[in-house]
Amino acid sequence: MSTIIFEVREDEVDGGYTAHALGYGIHTQADTLEELRAMVKEAIHCYFDESMEPPKIIRLHFVRDEVLTR
Repeated sequence: MSTIIFEVREDEVDGGYTAHALGYGIHTQADTLEELRAMVKEAIHCYFDESMEPPKIIRLHFVRDEVLTR
């Protein structure tokens, strides 16, 4: 595998960010984007052991909900 994609959401109520890898049981959270980037790398390091090849590219896909009213 060469790429892994994380879906990132901002918590509008409490602040901070959550991220989960699409297709994998990898989840993490942080207060800032800088911390989130570090936490994602750490989560990947923990998930992929020596018998598994880690991804070479990590993509962060930011999801934002918009609510429109009339």
